[in-house]
Amino acid sequence: MLPFFLKLFTNDKPPPDDQELLRLYRETGEIGHLGELFQRHSEMVYLVCLKYLKDEDDSKDATMQLFEYLTEAARKHKISNFKSWIYVTAKNHCLMQLRANSRKPHVPLPEFAPELMEYHEPMHLTEGELTEKTEQVLRLALQELPPEQQKCITLFYLEQKSYKEIAELTACELNKVKSYIQNGKRNLKLYMEKHHEQR
Repeated sequence: MLPFFLKLFTNDKPPPDDQELLRLYRETGEIGHLGELFQRHSEMVYLVCLKYLKDEDDSKDATMQLFEYLTEAARKHKISNFKSWIYVTAKNHCLMQLRANSRKPHVPLPEFAPELMEYHEPMHLTEGELTEKTEQVLRLALQELPPEQQKCITLFYLEQKSYKEIAELTACELNKVKSYIQNGKRNLKLYMEKHHEQR
C-alpha cells in the first residue's frame, strides 16, 4: 500500500490489541507501541484523507500529520475505540484543512458533527452500515432543532459559511448566530446520546 516507516515497528510476536498498545504507549512513552497501533489503521486513514483531499501527496502528508498529532492526543484523550476515534479524527482533520484552503467540499450530512460518531462505535456494523445509520439519526436530529438553529447549523457545516456570512444571510446578530450554532451542536449531541441509550 504505502511505504510507511511505521511498518518497521512490527514484529513476529502475537500482537496486543489496540487498547493494550494505547496503554503501553501511555505508560512507557515508547513510540514503537504507537507506531504499531497506527500502522494497523494507516491504510484506512490514508483512504479517508484521499476521499476528501482528492490528492495522493496531500493525503500522504495528512496521514503523517495525523500520526504526529496522535503522539500527543493519545496521552491527553480517553480513547475507548481507537478505530472509530482515528476514523473520525482523520475526517475532521481533512475537513478543517479544506476549510482553511477556502475550498467547498461536498460534506455528507454525518460529517458536520463528527464528534457525535463516538456514540456509534463499529462493534458489529461495517463502516458503510455505520455511516448509513448515523446519517439517518442525524437527519432526524436536525429536523428536531428549532428553525434558527437548524438554519445556522446547515449554513455553517454543510455550506461552509462563515459566522459573518450567516449573520448577513439570516439577518441575525453575530452573537446570535454563534449562540444558535453552539446550542444546535449541543442539542444534536443530546439527541444522539438519547438515541444511543435506546439502542
